[in-house]
Amino acid sequence: MDKFSAVWLSHSSISNFKHCPRAYYLNSIYRDPITGHKISLITPSMALGSAVHEVLESLSILPTAKRFKVSLIERFQAAWKKVSGQMGGFADEATEDSYKKRGEDMLRRVMSHPGPLGEKAVKIKMDLPYYWVSEEDNLILCCKLDWLQYHEVDDSVSIIDFKTGVGEESIDSLQLPIYYLLAHNCQTREVKHASYWYIARDDMPIEKKLPNLDKSKELVLKVGKEMKLARSLERFKCPEGERGCKHCLPLEGILRGQSVFVGTGDYGTDLYANFENTAAPVSEIL
Repeated sequence: MDKFSAVWLSHSSISNFKHCPRAYYLNSIYRDPITGHKISLITPSMALGSAVHEVLESLSILPTAKRFKVSLIERFQAAWKKVSGQMGGFADEATEDSYKKRGEDMLRRVMSHPGPLGEKAVKIKMDLPYYWVSEEDNLILCCKLDWLQYHEVDDSVSIIDFKTGVGEESIDSLQLPIYYLLAHNCQTREVKHASYWYIARDDMPIEKKLPNLDKSKELVLKVGKEMKLARSLERFKCPEGERGCKHCLPLEGILRGQSVFVGTGDYGTDLYANFENTAAPVSEIL
């Protein structure tokens, strides 16, 4: 199979499609006719989540005894430089400082309560873990996993996902099924547990019930086939019609010239910010 012709599925792309096919199109398919690049909108909450995740995820490749030798706040200062100013969607220094302080507070919590981050971890040897969820349908499932805790007693792993917002993950979210499928298929150890760690409020991860593996695949395949059909028909309609919705309207603003180009994001994406609305809801989940 040719992975370059496949439809790549991820938690973010599936969420976009479920919320609004138009938002999925603008996020995952549309390319600027002048630059030929994909477009992306950065918000302060996204910048905060990116910097905090970078610090925490980088610890998994270090020996347990060395993970906290360097302060996480010091590591955060380096990570923050990548999202500082307009690159993070910050309209002014006061807004940036408030978000930066939130990140520092989260990492101080982790340093005081390292929990599983002080124990052995498994690192999948792929920049972007992926596998063919259906060769017949030409569908690939991919996603980065925040942390895989290793349990030496039975040679198993646990999935831990870091949350930098305070809102609970939606009950119908496919995030956990997707992570479970990837952890099961992209490494050899049995997956025994899964947790969400809301590091803005909780000292330890909160365990979640592992979904049924077959049911998880069934759910992902169902929406994956719908996404593939939408792409083949080039049909990506917003459920709110011409007026748009909260998921597609910010991206439509880029096309209308209402957002500011701030630089280049991951994989050469043209990165934009909307400085008229930089205060994302604190309940945003990352």
